[in-house]
Amino acid sequence: MLILVIAGLLMLAPFTVDAYLPSFHAIADEFGVGQAAVQQTLSLYLLAFGSMMLFYGPAADSFGRKRVILLALLAYAVMTVLAAISQSLVQLIAARVGQGLAAGAGVVIGRALVRDLFAGADAQRVMANVMLVFAAAPAAAPIIGGWLHEWFGWRSVFWFLFGFALLLALAIWRLLPETIRPEARQSFAPRFVARSYLRAFSHPRYMQLIVVFALLFGGMFLYVAAAPVILIDHLGQRETDFWKFFVPLVTGLILGSRMTRWLAGRLSMTATMALGLSISGLAVLYNLLQVSLQPADQVHGVWLTVTPITLYVMGMATTMPALNITALDYWPAQRGLASALQAATQMAFAGIVSGVLVAQLADSLLALAVGMATLYLAALAMWGFWWRTDRRMSSG
Repeated sequence: MLILVIAGLLMLAPFTVDAYLPSFHAIADEFGVGQAAVQQTLSLYLLAFGSMMLFYGPAADSFGRKRVILLALLAYAVMTVLAAISQSLVQLIAARVGQGLAAGAGVVIGRALVRDLFAGADAQRVMANVMLVFAAAPAAAPIIGGWLHEWFGWRSVFWFLFGFALLLALAIWRLLPETIRPEARQSFAPRFVARSYLRAFSHPRYMQLIVVFALLFGGMFLYVAAAPVILIDHLGQRETDFWKFFVPLVTGLILGSRMTRWLAGRLSMTATMALGLSISGLAVLYNLLQVSLQPADQVHGVWLTVTPITLYVMGMATTMPALNITALDYWPAQRGLASALQAATQMAFAGIVSGVLVAQLADSLLALAVGMATLYLAALAMWGFWWRTDRRMSSG
């Protein structure tokens, strides 16, 4: 049951990102604005979400996991109601920023809880399950959001998120123990927190894994954020057809999660990362080939488009639990802070992908494929730096 609660914490933030994606056109029409303006409700949410994580990590290390997450969930619920009753795009953007400021607690504290409660191969298996939910939520959310939009309109998506937040707060209040003993809590003094972040930023192996994580996730999120354009504009689908894109992605995430669970205790974490990166690399190559070989006047099929993306996220889901555990183990006494910096980097980069790269690349499926390939190659190069550094430090 605790694993389900932790998974719910990680699910809330990406659900808030993606559940309303099928409603982009309807929101633009209701408020009389363009798609680029509506896109700001996503990119500004992500920037607020990522930056606030830097607060929640030290706060959870100082005041305890349970107290911080309950207060954040209550704030999230209030902001979600304001989003549901927004009467203008400005009001909706303000409410989305408020959601982002509150939602960051779930990801930071959820990841830290895994290492508080589990160790070794058990931690890798649990993290695989938790990361499956975190990575699958961006894929499942538009399916649910699309049907809510079809049945009740776009505002119903936010009422759904409000109900989910209240149920999650109740479950945490009743079921989650406090995992930080009073004597193990860290100072929340600004100078101590600043020095701790400076030490984390200056730790090369930790930061290399953080950047790898962000780049790999960015490769998937490029397609998730561009999904309304890909499905509706490029592929001629409807708001209720998002399942054709996202169900295969969920399948890939499930397969990757099952693989990393099976590999836990059989392969080292480094070998597991290498295997997952190799799978994603094959997917990137396949994606470039299938896009570039299509005639310019031929409409790309949904299944042809989504197959390499499914393979990519399978490799990503294989890699990420080992990345997470290895990065957090560099900071055993400050896992909240380490998780915060990790998640903040990931979400800040996702905000850049959504606000900048999608706007530049979404008009062309080939451009999206090249964008994914670029992000993957950068991740692979950074992982190579980490691997060489880790081997050198271990042998020394």
